[in-house]
Amino acid sequence: MLRVSRLCAAHGAVQAVREVDIEVVRGTLVALIGSNGAGKTTTLNTIAGLHKPSGGTVTVDGRDITGWACHKVVRSGVALVAEGRRVAPPLTVLENLELSAYSGRATKAQQAEQLTEVFDLFPRLADRRGQLAASMSGGEQQMLAFGRALMTRPKVLLLDEPSMGLAPSIVDVLFQTIETLHTAGATILLVEQNAELALAVSQRVYVMQRGRIVTDGTADAVRGRAEVMSALFG
Repeated sequence: MLRVSRLCAAHGAVQAVREVDIEVVRGTLVALIGSNGAGKTTTLNTIAGLHKPSGGTVTVDGRDITGWACHKVVRSGVALVAEGRRVAPPLTVLENLELSAYSGRATKAQQAEQLTEVFDLFPRLADRRGQLAASMSGGEQQMLAFGRALMTRPKVLLLDEPSMGLAPSIVDVLFQTIETLHTAGATILLVEQNAELALAVSQRVYVMQRGRIVTDGTADAVRGRAEVMSALFG
């Protein structure tokens, strides 16, 4: 499904990602964990087309999308829920969702079906469909950011720090939703600051340190390795 091979990317003048290899098989939930500044967000942003890679390849279903502009990446089936939410504050909840549905990948009927699914996943968004995004709480904006990504009908969902800055009750709702999506067959690459949360929901884990993958394996295999503790807290 999603394959990242020897990916290199810079963040400003710093080479933040160095020859990273990640594979996300269709229908799996894969976590990318590491300490702050390890290169996790740069990796997701490069896959999503927000950063240009300086080397390596990104493919989706065998199709090379390396270096594509972000709107073309979305049309290829990759959607990013970015760190910091990034909804459109002047628009209502419904307008945000309808705007995101314009990806060139869905018919009007499919867009309507997807909107229903988003409202089923997040009833709070349905209740606030006419509310301006700017007036919503941080947790509600994160739900909206999830909904916006889902409206593109993604093949691969990239989640960047979904729990950051949110109350535990909202984090519980979001991670229940992530598990629901995964159970329904979604393919997910998750970057998460809370390593325990990431390990609890993922099938495979990659650990990043200083721009490189230092170890990977199943969540059970990775848990407790010395190099994992070093990458997260060293």
